[in-house]
Amino acid sequence: MRLLIDSQSLIWFVDQDHLLSPTAHAAITDPANDLVLSAASVWEIAIKVGLEKLTLSLPYRDWMEQAIADLGLVVLPITVEAAGLQAGLPWHHRDPFDRLIIAQALVENIPVVSIDRIFDDYGIERLWNSV
Repeated sequence: MRLLIDSQSLIWFVDQDHLLSPTAHAAITDPANDLVLSAASVWEIAIKVGLEKLTLSLPYRDWMEQAIADLGLVVLPITVEAAGLQAGLPWHHRDPFDRLIIAQALVENIPVVSIDRIFDDYGIERLWNSV
């Protein structure tokens, strides 16, 4: 199954694994799953590190390159279709990075690994807790 890993889930998996739910951890570590990371997450994490709102276990570039390599992540580009869909989404959530991840999940028809319950209001499949 293809899974879109949101920014927080990636950060927790790499630096604070114990914060992930068992469901999220199992989904990320299952070798049968193809893991996708939004280009929006690459950008969001870089911005937060640059603003000193986020500290990673390694310098940003090393951290991101290692996370992508270790997890076999494929970076999902931001398409005009996803950006356009994001622009028309209801305003349940104001975070522009999360809104783009939600739009990408809708366009790609893939579940998102995220703790953020507000994602559910957009009708996407979110993996976090066991059913």
